Amino acid sequence: MTVAGLQLSAPSAHGQGQVLLSSVKSSLFSGAPLRFSLPTSGREPFTRKQLVVFARRLSGLEEAMRIKRERESQQLTPKVKRRPPLRRGRVSPELPVPDHIPRPPYVGSSELPEIASELQIPGSQGIADMRAACELAARVLDSAGKLVRPSITTNEIDKAVHQMIIDAGAYPSPLGYGGFPKSVCTSVNECMCHGIPDSRQLQSGDIINIDVTVYLNGYHGDTSKTFLCGDVSDAIKQLVKVTEECLERGIAVCKDGASFKKIGKRIRQ
Repeated sequence: MTVAGLQLSAPSAHGQGQVLLSSVKSSLFSGAPLRFSLPTSGREPFTRKQLVVFARRLSGLEEAMRIKRERESQQLTPKVKRRPPLRRGRVSPELPVPDHIPRPPYVGSSELPEIASELQIPGSQGIADMRAACELAARVLDSAGKLVRPSITTNEIDKAVHQMIIDAGAYPSPLGYGGFPKSVCTSVNECMCHGIPDSRQLQSGDIINIDVTVYLNGYHGDTSKTFLCGDVSDAIKQLVKVTEECLERGIAVCKDGASFKKIGKRIRQ
């Protein structure tokens, strides 16, 4: 007889009945069948009702053993300490820029500039100026990344980036863009992009994206990178690694005539 996933049989009808038990689905009773002796009244064999009651009792034992195994497994599994959510710190006033440094046209306005409708094709000088702006942004980003360590604040990173940019005779593009109050974007952990530097100290295990943009000779050079702070978990390291690989594959698609859709498709793949 099969009851609730258990196979039961009562081969003896004299004196003591012997129940042969094995489980169809359970790993608890896998292997050789278990034998239990139950008393019977007179010479009558076990009734179906008696076997059903016995099967239910064994099924409850099986469930109790399963719960016990799960609890023991949970105790052996190390608990991962969850980091508290990111909280905004104090934002200091914006830093001054020397008067002799040219400003982008949006500075002084709280509104975002409109996208130019005309097609822009720079000449050889324009390309040289674009390259100079991008090279400066890359150098500043590299220097800013070296500052990343536990206990430093993103406000301190902002000050350093601001000083490097104005020392090069350029303007920090984020400053004043749509009212943005800082010279660099610092996005920590779950802050996806365009984070505002503040008084919060970086902690070991954090990741931070530093987004540097400079305005030089009429062109913007824009670049960013995610840096690891202190002892970062393997899962987060893998996230950063895969993201950088996606970036490189997207860049490899870029060429004259390439559509934005094709770039996005390569990254998604």
